[in-house]
Amino acid sequence: MIFKVDFRGAIWFAAAIIGLVTISAPARADQCDDIAKQLAGGIDGLKVNFKAANIIYLSHPAAKELSLGCRAQGAAYSNELYAKGDRKPTPQFYDLVASAAAIIFTVTKDDTTTGATRCLKRMGLLRGDKVTMRYKRLNMECTRTKTEAAIAITRPKDE
Repeated sequence: MIFKVDFRGAIWFAAAIIGLVTISAPARADQCDDIAKQLAGGIDGLKVNFKAANIIYLSHPAAKELSLGCRAQGAAYSNELYAKGDRKPTPQFYDLVASAAAIIFTVTKDDTTTGATRCLKRMGLLRGDKVTMRYKRLNMECTRTKTEAAIAITRPKDE
């Protein structure tokens, strides 16, 4: 008993199976890229520059540096917003940080404005140049030098 194998039919069958599998699996974009697109669409003047490793660098006229960090393997946070501006931040800087944090962490803009303002204004003679605080389940760390002030906002990945 000799079996004849139809190779053309087998190849067509395998191609059809592969095609069905690729069509049925939805294409997943990176969550960090989606957040960056939401930021660019939701904030006037914000531009997405480039992505390096797990960090997307952004630019805006109100900030000297602006970046969105996404969770790396083993990181203790889900996303991170980092913004650096002048030593005495302008109202535009506060608005930018609040708007970006509201989009990234899905918290109201009023809450992120209050938290960022409190963190950046607490730095000074009594509390020093580095302030760490928690507001509305967000961790905020503000630092300043002689010429610049920076804020990093994160949310722990278990919240």
